[in-house]
Amino acid sequence: MTLPTTMRAIEISTPGGPEVLMPVTRPVPTPAYGEILIQLAYAGVNRPDALQRAGSYAPPPTASDLPGLEGAGTIVAVGEGVSAWSVGDEVCALLPGGGYAEYVTAPAMHALPIPKGMDLKQAACLPETFFTVWSNVFMRGGLQAGERFLVHGGSSGIGTTAIQLANAFGARVFTTAGSDEKCQACLDLGAERAINYRNEDFVVVLKGEGYAHLILDMVGGDYIGRNIRALAIEGRMVHIAFLSGPKAEINFAQIMAKRLTVTGSTLRPQSDLAKAKIAEQLLSQVWPLLVAGKIGPVMDSEFSLEDAAKAHSRMESSGHIGKIVLKI
Repeated sequence: MTLPTTMRAIEISTPGGPEVLMPVTRPVPTPAYGEILIQLAYAGVNRPDALQRAGSYAPPPTASDLPGLEGAGTIVAVGEGVSAWSVGDEVCALLPGGGYAEYVTAPAMHALPIPKGMDLKQAACLPETFFTVWSNVFMRGGLQAGERFLVHGGSSGIGTTAIQLANAFGARVFTTAGSDEKCQACLDLGAERAINYRNEDFVVVLKGEGYAHLILDMVGGDYIGRNIRALAIEGRMVHIAFLSGPKAEINFAQIMAKRLTVTGSTLRPQSDLAKAKIAEQLLSQVWPLLVAGKIGPVMDSEFSLEDAAKAHSRMESSGHIGKIVLKI
């Protein structure tokens, strides 16, 4: 097929607020060895996009400067060394960047098939959150059936994914959220207890349940010390973001006394091979749950590509429940 030479895209004109996201025309990228070129139908909007827009999360040296870490669409070209995919295949993919555009390249190993029965809009919401949750909650955090699991920000894209996956694999799920509406959404997804942090203390709640075996935290700040108090003996805490800041004064004697494990990760800087291993586990252990309809993305809102700034404003208002997408 003959591809156009240029495409619509959204670039970060200068570090700043949502208004710095500007429509531009860019050359259509060419897939390198081991890569595929995807004509995107939808792209997911995520917190790291906003951090990059603000100038605090630089893309890797080899990645596109355009924001966008996940999307779904149709493969229109394959690079040398790619045998698993063909032109015409529909996929969703974890992207190193460049998702706010009509076309994007991605390592072929980071693409996954569209789950049967799911449309491209829904599939565009899968990669970033499912790669993040699976790698941190299950691979790094080692969550087991029957354990008490606390995830903060339960109504976010990460939170709604974590609640469903942890519940599907037999954990007891606890979560925090900032309104009764959001708490109810978390309960509907399978949380055993949703804690409105505006009028309840999650430390007190978890203490009453015997403390948490694993906490997934994206808040940071004063939550760090409170998380430590909420953890059971030999509990684990996994950090994936710091919306309230990365610094806190904590008592390390509590870590020793409880024999705690404190860890964390960021997804984007990891090697292509590390991400490919996550993709393999998702395909074998999580994709069957998606196909069966036992779990799925929670959709909040849709914006056009040119309205990316409005999508970012929606995300940063924290009024959303679930995922926000751009229609390309």
